This record gives sequence, C-alpha cells and structure tokens, in this order.
Amino acid sequence: MSKFNDQVKGNWNIVKGNLKQKWADLTDDDLLYEEGKEDEVIGRIQKRTGETKENVNRFIDDLKFD
Repeated sequence: MSKFNDQVKGNWNIVKGNLKQKWADLTDDDLLYEEGKEDEVIGRIQKRTGETKENVNRFIDDLKFD
C-alpha cells in the first residue's frame, strides 16, 4: 500500500493533478480522498486505469514535494 503519509495527505490536490495527467480517464469522484480510506482510492484508480496496485502506489510514492 502507498504510504499516504502526512506529506501526501497535505498535498492531495497536487497528487490528484499528477494522477489525472498520467491517467486522463480518472474523475474527481475516483480521486475522492477520505481519511482512513486510502485503499478505496487506490482500488478506484486500479479499476479505472487497469493498472496494478503496485504501479499506482509506486507512482504516488515517487512524487516529490518541496
């Protein structure tokens, strides 16, 4: 599972933008984040994109925040 650490949570709008750039089929509903439901977000991304959980997590984990 992606770490969804405080840095990712605090930058979720940036993460959403990057996810939409990578996978244009994603909608705002797919990327609706709620505290404690990180697996659901990853699952929705997987379902919409056909990517593996590992690929989605790697993409999120590789994002750099200043």
